Amino acid sequence: MASAHSLRSFMRPTVSTTPRSLARAFTTTPLQSAAQGKSSLPPQKQVQVSKKHKKPLVRAKAPNPGERKAFRKRIQLSNNSALEVQGTEDLQPDTMLKSEHAGKMFSIPNDMQDKLRTLEAFKTTQSWNLFRKPHILVRQDLVDLMNKLEAAKGNQEALRLVLTGTKLSGKSHALLQAMLYGMMNNWVVINIPEAQDLTNGNTEYTPVPETSDPYEFIQPVYCYKLLTSIYDANKSVLEGLKLQKDWSATTQQKGAGSLADLIQSAREPDWAWPTFMALWQELQLPGRPPVLFALDGLSHINKKSDYRDPEFNPVHAHDLVLVRTFVDALSGKTKLPNGGAVIAATSGNNRQLQPSQELVLSQLEAGQKGDEVPKPDPYEKGYDERVYDALKNSTVMRLEALSKADARVLMEYWGASGMLRRKIDQHTVWSDWALSGHGIVGELERTSLLTIKM
Repeated sequence: MASAHSLRSFMRPTVSTTPRSLARAFTTTPLQSAAQGKSSLPPQKQVQVSKKHKKPLVRAKAPNPGERKAFRKRIQLSNNSALEVQGTEDLQPDTMLKSEHAGKMFSIPNDMQDKLRTLEAFKTTQSWNLFRKPHILVRQDLVDLMNKLEAAKGNQEALRLVLTGTKLSGKSHALLQAMLYGMMNNWVVINIPEAQDLTNGNTEYTPVPETSDPYEFIQPVYCYKLLTSIYDANKSVLEGLKLQKDWSATTQQKGAGSLADLIQSAREPDWAWPTFMALWQELQLPGRPPVLFALDGLSHINKKSDYRDPEFNPVHAHDLVLVRTFVDALSGKTKLPNGGAVIAATSGNNRQLQPSQELVLSQLEAGQKGDEVPKPDPYEKGYDERVYDALKNSTVMRLEALSKADARVLMEYWGASGMLRRKIDQHTVWSDWALSGHGIVGELERTSLLTIKM
């Protein structure tokens, strides 16, 4: 039992020994100094901010007119970093006519490179800049095409051909080889590299006098550019052809001269179209060389263009006289008695769906194979009779995938150039061939050269 003294000490209140100054620090009552407007924080140093003057903004030099377009359309045909493939022969005029050359690589001669560049046959989407020299693969279907051109050389009627096929199957490349064959055999080659440039409303146009219902239109600036490319690419042939008619009434050519002199007489775009028509008629006279008239992007000229007539109605592309000239040659309305070819290529990269074009090409292709001819869709209202009349007399050639043997030849050339740094065996070829849609040449390039293409 606890003693009384211990109980009294337990019940005694405890007195705090904490200093009063420390206990005041935890109170929430404002201090007297704060109540009198004095801050308890230490005084801060005042910094005087001086306004800094910004340096004047120096803008970069603006590009000159047309410089961006020139850079975008720049074509590079050589790469000094690539290895030179030994044993690759240059093309000869009869190389692409022989079946024993099918499945082999050939180099494009230097003099032909300049002419093809003038005609804008090289495309920016093609990988010419990866290799030491421009080269081509002679495919068997292109050997057949060149033999058709050779047969049309002696005939009194030109070959009218439409190149079609899946995207990246090599249609523009086949068109390039056709132009290469024509120039090496002294044909007169005329090329419209992008048909959309004629119909997208980006070039000047003017109505033909005394035309209405429908109006017809001239594109003088484009015609002047086309005449320049014709002269630069075919100068050696045109200088040897003398004028057989007097064109002083419609052109600036006075007196006798050659077809090259006729082109050079047009020093202004206003004289370009009459000069082109004079040249076109001269090339149809007896004793002239064969003519190759090529166009890439067929669907762009088989629709209504972005131009407007004086009543602000859309102008059909066939009412543009330069397009009409090509369409009349493709349909057979304009005869080429000295032989030659009129070739149009469809585009997969820049394609516009044209029901009339798709229908007539499918009908022509089915008729060539002996299959059932497709009939028009009764619910389709977009058919155009003018497109049907333009294509109904032509021949369709479809370009498809490469064979495994051709794919191996192409990949071995890439490997010899140092661009494909893999072991090229049967497994590599077959795997890339399968990944490229069973040999689509553009897809094969993407599959094999994707890591180095800029």
